[in-house]
Amino acid sequence: MAITRELIRAGLERARYITTEAVETVLYLSLVLEKPLLIEGPAGAGKTEIGKVLAATLDAELIRLQCYEGLDEAKALYEWNYQKQLLRIQADRDQGLSGEEMTQHVFSREYLLDRPLLRAITTPRRAVLLIDEIDKADEEFEAFLLELLSDFQVSIPELGTVRAQHRPAVVLTSNRARELSEALKRRCLYLWLDFPGVEKEREIVALKVPDLEPQLQAHVARFVHALRKLDLHKAPSIAETLDWARALRALQIRELNAAAVRQTLNLVLKSEEDLRKAEGKSAQLLAAATKSG
Repeated sequence: MAITRELIRAGLERARYITTEAVETVLYLSLVLEKPLLIEGPAGAGKTEIGKVLAATLDAELIRLQCYEGLDEAKALYEWNYQKQLLRIQADRDQGLSGEEMTQHVFSREYLLDRPLLRAITTPRRAVLLIDEIDKADEEFEAFLLELLSDFQVSIPELGTVRAQHRPAVVLTSNRARELSEALKRRCLYLWLDFPGVEKEREIVALKVPDLEPQLQAHVARFVHALRKLDLHKAPSIAETLDWARALRALQIRELNAAAVRQTLNLVLKSEEDLRKAEGKSAQLLAAATKSG
């Protein structure tokens, strides 16, 4: 498949992912340069969705590695199938094979369990590897990734170096819970993905919740935009904006007023502190959302 900017643009449109030309450009470059793409930005801004959209655009398998504290090679790269190895050892003993022969048998590819990283480089077709929330993994795991991100290969002591048959398109996301290493950043193209502006979020609401009143679509986008300017524990994500819009539609609410906000604000704010803070600013938020009709 020839990678063109038109292909990327068409893929984003088919996936109904509204974004900017800058995002289209960096996606295109990451594919033609075969460089991993590191996307940083606030939680809920649409970073993970880019990996999914990219897989759909390329008609490729999406292989996702969700990162967390304590993630190690056994969960990310491979494990030996110990149960199968034990059965083979027993069978080899029954046949009188030597220890060296048994070792060669049980530490072969047949007894390896692929985890996401190994699967991404050994799959017979190009895949999209989504390494989600890399900032949650330990620094040691981040260092472990460097060989894969630069050379698209991994080292398995018993088998040697395994090189990618087809280089996967790699997307890493980070909410900036911690600063990532310079070594990792050097291996990646970089994209900062912030929340969309008011007009862009209105477009998203209009596309995803088309049967909501157009004026209410605009008011929802403005209200959420104003909410994000408060010092909240967690700013509303795009997905939560859409949940709110769908809830307003389900409740047949046609106007954003104080009663509607009180009834549904828990769709976009998920902590008591944030709810209290927003309720205290409700009048100002509503004024900002509805000031021009």
